[in-house]
Amino acid sequence: MSEQNNRKRPPYRSNVMKAGPVKAAARAMLRGLGLDDEDIAQPFVGVVSSHGEMSACNMRLNEVSEQARWGIYRGGGTPREFNTISVSDALVNGHTGMHFSLMSREVIADSIELVVRAHQYDGLMCIGACDKNFPGMMMALTRLNVPGAFLNGGPALPGRFRDQPVDIKTVAEYTGKLIAKQSDEEELEAVSRAAWPASGCCAGQFTANTMGMVAEVLGFAPLGSSTIPSVHSQRRAMARKAGRQLMVAVEANYPLPRDLVTRESLENACAAVSATGGSTNAVLHIPAIANEAGIDFDVDDVAAVFARTPLITHLSPSGPYLYSDLHEVGGVPVVLKQLLQGGYLHGDCPTLDGRSLAEALADAPDADGKVVMPVTRPRTAGGGLAVLKGNLAPDGAVIKTAGLERTTFSGPARVFESEEVCLQSVLADDINEGEAIIIRNEGPVGGPGMREMVTVTALLYGMGKGESVALITDGRFSGASRGFSVGYVTPEAALGGPLALVEDGDVIHIDLQANTMTLDVDDETLAARQAVYERGDPSGKAYMTQSGYAQKYVASVGPATRGAVTHAGNVHWPNEAESGKSD
Repeated sequence: MSEQNNRKRPPYRSNVMKAGPVKAAARAMLRGLGLDDEDIAQPFVGVVSSHGEMSACNMRLNEVSEQARWGIYRGGGTPREFNTISVSDALVNGHTGMHFSLMSREVIADSIELVVRAHQYDGLMCIGACDKNFPGMMMALTRLNVPGAFLNGGPALPGRFRDQPVDIKTVAEYTGKLIAKQSDEEELEAVSRAAWPASGCCAGQFTANTMGMVAEVLGFAPLGSSTIPSVHSQRRAMARKAGRQLMVAVEANYPLPRDLVTRESLENACAAVSATGGSTNAVLHIPAIANEAGIDFDVDDVAAVFARTPLITHLSPSGPYLYSDLHEVGGVPVVLKQLLQGGYLHGDCPTLDGRSLAEALADAPDADGKVVMPVTRPRTAGGGLAVLKGNLAPDGAVIKTAGLERTTFSGPARVFESEEVCLQSVLADDINEGEAIIIRNEGPVGGPGMREMVTVTALLYGMGKGESVALITDGRFSGASRGFSVGYVTPEAALGGPLALVEDGDVIHIDLQANTMTLDVDDETLAARQAVYERGDPSGKAYMTQSGYAQKYVASVGPATRGAVTHAGNVHWPNEAESGKSD
């Protein structure tokens, strides 16, 4: 709080766009937008959302944006609405469209940067509702370092089938049951019709809701905001409140995004992911946000927090409860309060309203004992995710351990050069128990775009092979994935990583107690294979990188262990209004 009181607010950066005789033409344009002199004199605040008909996640964001704009205007700002793109993971899974999902994260961050820097906005409100919107927007906020806030458009409510809650994960697993002849097409279609009754993000602790939680932990979002269901009217009031809070930050010039994104707050975010069995994609997105602040925070830093943080929730996909259930018992603050009491959080990190995290959590509800367990009685002493290392993943790989019954796996490798080839065998029920399925050439470069393997994992789980088969890939997984699935293997196969050298029949060992994954092949044999290895194009996807965005992405993307980012990060742009510069 002392920093907030002592920091002087610089002149509004938007003044370089609208103030003075030379900017009379700009003021003419602004009046053409319907603004009066008072509106023009106020600070300009960008309000960006991914509203559109790309998915059920995004379809109501215009309503959230409208309420946030009212809050900003009431707080003394002039809101300026614009949009960014969104790619729906639910609609692009299992085909070539998934190549462009992770790529969209970079485009979202870049597109927001372009608008805010060009229009010299004094603050930024981001409103997202799908997997890559959340990290892309937080990356943009951190990169720009203007007073900013984030709002989750809200999770979907689950459907009901035979008096049981069902969601998108249920549908995918029923498809696996169909292949295993444990269900029929009529039952599958009935589940499909019931699973998504209204707008909102996926209903479980998948990637979108995991990153919505991260936004709260980092201080970008008001505490308690991310679990409010999309269709609840309460979300309108929260949006107005967030808009007013943002204007306080604009006037105080505190907190700025890089006040919020620190090594300590990043560790808090990792702890929350581990404690809730959140999406493995957080291992990509948290380092990517850190990169924007110039903080060296990679998979090893993430692993250290995962290893020391207990699992204290029973959230889907590793438990029976959905995000709406977490909301009913008090939301994310319930989880964070338990972690704080257990000593797993840094309580002095600031939040959006300027209070410390410990101060903001003082009145949070206690654990209910079902959705959220007391930290003194955790579900497991270790967290819900783990980072594995060994000669098959020298730089690391990630597995979601929450809900797994077994802690070791040993079996012969069966190698597939792409997801499509593996999927053919899965659909033909030609995957044998005890096999270690390798899907390679799906990393950031080799993918290109690091596709998620949720179709394969869901089918295997629905077929009853979720833990009797190991799936190992340099691609990634959906937050909805579960089973003995190891992804994000680095270095990736396309860059000559050890995964490229695996042959059918090689024995692979995974030990979740030692956090290791090893290939039972001696160094001499691996060296001989490496000597004759040719990168080539075994997956037949090189055509995708010959032009367009994929070409630019592959040329600049870094390894998954550092967030699969496309630039060096830590860019600082001075406030032109403060420095006296003008265009």
